[in-house]
Amino acid sequence: MSKKRKYSSSLVDGIDQAGARSMLRPTGFSDEDFKKPQVGIASTWSNVTPCNMHINELAQTICSSVDDAGLKSVLFNTITISDGISMGTLGMRYSLVSREVIADSIETVVGCQSFDSVVAIGGCDKNMPGCMMGLIRLDRPSLFVYGGSIKPGKDHTDFATVLEKVGAYSQNQISEDELIAIEKNALPGPGSCGGMYTANTMASAIEAIGMSLPGSSSQDAISQEKKNDCLAVGQAIDYLLEKDIKPSNILTKSAFENSIKVVIALGGSTNAVLHLLAMAKSANVDLNLDDFTRIGKNTPVLSDIRPSGYYLMSDLNEQGGIQPLMKMMLNDGLLDGSCMTVSGKTLEENLKDIEPYKDDQKIITQISKPIKKESHIRILKGNLAPQGAVAKITGKEGLSFSGPAIIFESEEEAVEAIFKNTIQEGSVIVIRYEGPVGGPGMREMLKPTAAIMGAGLGNKVALITDGRFSGGSHGFVVGHITPEAANGGPIGLL
Repeated sequence: MSKKRKYSSSLVDGIDQAGARSMLRPTGFSDEDFKKPQVGIASTWSNVTPCNMHINELAQTICSSVDDAGLKSVLFNTITISDGISMGTLGMRYSLVSREVIADSIETVVGCQSFDSVVAIGGCDKNMPGCMMGLIRLDRPSLFVYGGSIKPGKDHTDFATVLEKVGAYSQNQISEDELIAIEKNALPGPGSCGGMYTANTMASAIEAIGMSLPGSSSQDAISQEKKNDCLAVGQAIDYLLEKDIKPSNILTKSAFENSIKVVIALGGSTNAVLHLLAMAKSANVDLNLDDFTRIGKNTPVLSDIRPSGYYLMSDLNEQGGIQPLMKMMLNDGLLDGSCMTVSGKTLEENLKDIEPYKDDQKIITQISKPIKKESHIRILKGNLAPQGAVAKITGKEGLSFSGPAIIFESEEEAVEAIFKNTIQEGSVIVIRYEGPVGGPGMREMLKPTAAIMGAGLGNKVALITDGRFSGGSHGFVVGHITPEAANGGPIGLL
């Protein structure tokens, strides 16, 4: 048995496994293929969403790369849902659950089929942590490939633009024809939502943590760079198999801290908190909310990317992606360069030859001139959240807010009130019974936060909830309030 065939040998070697081999031959296995390490390619392809509609092409390229490296690829699918499409509906209750289904299904297929290695490809938000949790549980030589970001729409619009313009329409600021024109031109093709929303946040987090090849998080979905990323997978997986480098060798506490720091520097989504905690739990790494607070005190926000900034991920990709940012952070002592990565090199080695950003770019600031000196992701505790809450405060909203509470028992009630223009300036919108139990499912509150922005109330009201937020949400918002109302939390007493 070859050391690269630690698992597949039990499935296809020996006369007693003739039945298994006979089943595999119609799928394309030759006599020689049975002697090769088997690599499961976990694809999240689907026409459910533009985030994933191109992933089958990427998967086929990865399969060819793996086969060309002398390995045997076996392609299989897991699920995806669309956060963007289901946003503001009861369907959003299934969003966070889909992360677990993805992780479970990858673990199930790979465990049953005895693949020696795994490559997972993700596009929409929950794909990234779901794929990662599956890879972590299996702990076989593996890596993650990001499907890539969508290009900007007409007039530099994106998906979040559409939702905010719905709010503007509700206040008679634009016509229905103008809204429909934006709707038709905001999304030009395949790729994940274009800002530093949850998909791009988690893709960047995974690259920073060391589980993607260098550059994978910062490529447009339809680009030669993304194709090259896929073509590099075969040799990378072969090396990981040869050296038996597994997620457990990569996902140290320091690697998670690197990931958190990059998320903060990019102004990333609050969803990174719950996803990185879930990944750390799968990896048996001691990571908690206090770590986010500790790290955040010494990590600046450096990115002028939506939702809080102006630019889109595709703009950053044109400037070199996140690698120059990580090089800058490494040189300033913010990152641990000794962490191993799926390239077979340390983070410092990966960044050795990376050139700095051009002087005229305006997307990433210098560490000495940050957008915010400390993290925008704040872990709060108080009489409404004795066990904690997660806030996203970039500073443009101000650092404090007080006002009378307006209580809503669901997301739908709040959205209706915003559209009917019944929210008074200076109010604190409270949306409760939207937590994991109360929802159920912990829906994302992008529809109400986008409506607030579109209505021109962005810095005039605050919103707190026991639900969570989309990466596209911005404004004075506090979510993840714990305990939630359905579990007897104080938010239910307001």
